[in-house]
Amino acid sequence: MVQPDWTWVDEDPGWRPAVIDTSVAHSARMYDYWLGGKTNFAADRALGDEVERIIPTIRFMAGENRRFLGRAVRRLMREEGIDQFLDIGTGIPTEGNTHEVAQLENPDARVVYVDNDPIVLAHARALMVGSPTGRTAYVHADLREPEAILRHPALAETLDLSRPVGLMLVSVLMLLQDAEDPWARVAELRDALPAGSCLVVSHVTGDFDEKAVSTVAEAENEGRLPLAPRGREAVARFFGDWELLEPGVVPVMAWSPDGHAPEDPEAAYYWAGAARKPR
Repeated sequence: MVQPDWTWVDEDPGWRPAVIDTSVAHSARMYDYWLGGKTNFAADRALGDEVERIIPTIRFMAGENRRFLGRAVRRLMREEGIDQFLDIGTGIPTEGNTHEVAQLENPDARVVYVDNDPIVLAHARALMVGSPTGRTAYVHADLREPEAILRHPALAETLDLSRPVGLMLVSVLMLLQDAEDPWARVAELRDALPAGSCLVVSHVTGDFDEKAVSTVAEAENEGRLPLAPRGREAVARFFGDWELLEPGVVPVMAWSPDGHAPEDPEAAYYWAGAARKPR
């Protein structure tokens, strides 16, 4: 039996030591690999290559998902007046992080990042480097336990929950199975946010190529990385009774595109949308 390759990560005092099992692929590190990053291991690259064999354009899709995050942050700031964000499923620091986009728009912008991958915890210092007047913080927690996120001291210290917040759930809900009721988890987060807050979601789907995405899901499940693609209706449920922003729940490339609309908006297999909590 192959022994796991364990890597210990040292953190700041007060943070519990984290252990990274590099023998098992992780979604954040695979995403980092597809984006051209260096914080990934053999298991991540092996499964990432297998996914790329099935969907040769996966790197393009990862890039489109990242570009959507930037467009969404800018739109929420410019049109909704939001200057603070709660980004759950942060992933490994790379170009175009939420705080980088937000603080280019407003140097005073504040961001709390949340992720459950120990390697993201190890890179938290990089995430926390913001503008001189803005502020960023990192919470090591799991989307499956929204109460722990909402109770964390860093959240109250960084964000003003009496004012609107941008809740970013970009390419993370697909990691929760239906049996875990991700809709209830998101509803708990929505309920805790003030009126005028916005929820941003992107989610992998099989609606545009069911066979390819089903094959990827099977490969990732075999690699102990459960993936739950969802259709448009299931993705729309995450917004509850909040008011959808135009153009609604659409292919990720078609959501508020910069410049001209894409020739084939379904070339990236994600649904995307944003919604506002009624005032």
